[in-house]
Amino acid sequence: MSHVVQDQRPVTTVRVNHLSHARLPRWAQPAIAAGAVAAGIGLGSAAGWQSRIQWGMLAALLFVLASYLITAKVEGKRQARDRVATSIVWVAFVLAVVPLVSLSWVTVSNGLEVLDPYFLSHSMNAVLDAETGGGVYHALLGTIEQVLIATVIAAPVGLLTAVYLVEYGGGRLAKAVTFFVDVMTGIPSIVAGLFVLATWNLMLGFGPSGFAGALALAILMMPVVVRSTEEMLKLVPNELREASLALGVPKWRTILKVVIPTAIGGITTGVMLAVARITGETAPVLLLVFGTKLINPNPFEGAQASLPLYVYEQYAVGTDASIARAWAAALVLIAFVMILNLVARGIARWKAPKTGR
Repeated sequence: MSHVVQDQRPVTTVRVNHLSHARLPRWAQPAIAAGAVAAGIGLGSAAGWQSRIQWGMLAALLFVLASYLITAKVEGKRQARDRVATSIVWVAFVLAVVPLVSLSWVTVSNGLEVLDPYFLSHSMNAVLDAETGGGVYHALLGTIEQVLIATVIAAPVGLLTAVYLVEYGGGRLAKAVTFFVDVMTGIPSIVAGLFVLATWNLMLGFGPSGFAGALALAILMMPVVVRSTEEMLKLVPNELREASLALGVPKWRTILKVVIPTAIGGITTGVMLAVARITGETAPVLLLVFGTKLINPNPFEGAQASLPLYVYEQYAVGTDASIARAWAAALVLIAFVMILNLVARGIARWKAPKTGR
């Protein structure tokens, strides 16, 4: 008998991965950006352009073009199109950040010349606008009181309106409320000031006060709170609501204990955006509060100062001393909004539901 011996050695199969291709290193994009900036500055200078904005726009165009050409050469046209989209996003980000950084730098550099403890603790009483000295204490106190009153009025109303639209709304009333909220979002601040002036001051006979200005600011603040809170409540998963209701928890308690705590971070951010929206308003304050150089701690009686109005008045004088005070007051206004945002973020993180174990 003949025996056939078969080879039992394993056969190694070599697979060729046709999806692998060359890729640019990670440092390629920063290098392309640096080269584009250098080329934009060089070409702009050679062309006689004096504006740095023109240099920046040329550098952005060169960056996008160079990203596409280099990526297409190395990785292919498909990846190059993706890289162009990414480059455009980065260019848009830089274009948005550069004015913000420039504004902050100019405000800080000019505002620090006058900003000191004396400036924060004194008013403009017995100080002429053209003279040096004086402070911003009366305006800072007025802004704090007016923004606080407006927030106390607008935040609960906006929150409850958003809860109604998301949790209970349906039908003509909800559509009407949504329509009017959208309309109020685009109302100019001067219109809100004229409305309060016609009703609170002229019809009811009240004089200028910080409370009147706070009413106008609350009108401007409410639609922003409603829209932002509404979107945050919509992001809460329905499974959380269903689980709470399945345990026999009433709907109002589910909203209070489950829905709102889950969305508290976004709600707080929306309220802070609304606060930032009204903090710098000048027109309603000019109509309803009038402004004063004296310290008026009572927001319900008499004219009161505010930081935006103080900046406007000091800059309008036009002297070196008044313009320096205007820059310092603008820096105080920015710091005020920043502190409010940090405090609100801390409260939101403290009150937010804990994740993990």
